[in-house]
Amino acid sequence: MRATRLVRDGAALSAAAALALGGCTAAAEPSPTATPTRAAAPEVALRDLTRPGLAVGVAVAGGGHHAASGYPDPFGEDETYRDVIAEQFSSVTHENQLKWEFLRPSREEFRFEGADAVIDFAEQNGQQVRGHTLLWHSQNPRWLTSGTFTDDELRALLQEHIATVVGRYKGRIVHWDVANEIFDDKGVLRTEENPFLARFGTAIVADALRWAHEADPDAVLYLNDFNVESVGAKSDAYLALATELLAAGAPLGGFGVQGHLSTQYPFPGDLETNLRRFTDLGLEVAITELDVRVPVDAAGRAEPDDVEKQVEYYGRAVDACVAVERCTSLTLWGVTDRYSWVPGWSPGEGAATVLDEDLAVKPAFTAVADALGS
Repeated sequence: MRATRLVRDGAALSAAAALALGGCTAAAEPSPTATPTRAAAPEVALRDLTRPGLAVGVAVAGGGHHAASGYPDPFGEDETYRDVIAEQFSSVTHENQLKWEFLRPSREEFRFEGADAVIDFAEQNGQQVRGHTLLWHSQNPRWLTSGTFTDDELRALLQEHIATVVGRYKGRIVHWDVANEIFDDKGVLRTEENPFLARFGTAIVADALRWAHEADPDAVLYLNDFNVESVGAKSDAYLALATELLAAGAPLGGFGVQGHLSTQYPFPGDLETNLRRFTDLGLEVAITELDVRVPVDAAGRAEPDDVEKQVEYYGRAVDACVAVERCTSLTLWGVTDRYSWVPGWSPGEGAATVLDEDLAVKPAFTAVADALGS
């Protein structure tokens, strides 16, 4: 069952900011070692604030960098964290549990337990699921990247993988990030990093879309990437590819803008304009991995000016999605700094999520709540 929430309907929208700030005041200086307490959690549920047709999601921590960290498995063992996910969000994404490295440690073995647990949880709490990801250059097992496969064998291997994974969750996953991060920042195909693109080019993307559609005809199939928030070489490459795929009859349904932002760089002010370029093709769009990292000191603290800028960035990103009718999904890449991927990937930056280490609300949470309620 979903945990009881204090704010349940549109009448509560005007109170969202006050409720959120009330929780934030109690945790001005969170301790990284403190045990999360339910009293510190938000008193307003993001899933209740949004417009119809827009799911508010979160990446569910597990696997990847979490497996090597000094704390228990977040999703499996942190009940407070699970409660927050259940009450705050109407959609969930597997952070690592569906990536090749986690899911398929050997050619013959599929390890579905982690992915199954997240999907079972979502169904128990009335949440939809976003599948992430099927074709990517990163977090692949060594047996795949170092294997000596013929072209036919490699293509058949991807087809088998997609048919098995998508088929297993037929009717249970609404969106699939089929092809992830296939262009570099100059809009050049990642042929040196992705074993499938190296052999087959973008033709394998069309194949992957067709195979996923055959396995689950009702799932909406996406291209997904980072640094495509603005109009530029990389997003232009995706626009051209999407146009080409649609003209060829490939079952492409959406384009995902990840939204990994940093206050050390300008906000992508043309985000809404860029999203509309893809909806003009007839596609859905989504912000799939939103977080906003800030410079932090050795104790993980950010300067007030950076916090203020973070609040602005979160609000503007959500505003852009809310304004585009066919933006159907907005996913935060993590909800608490306790389990964020950012410090391990971007030294000197952190505090990127909307809840602190103790799962108390930060000003960024209020910004998201206000933008959703607008």
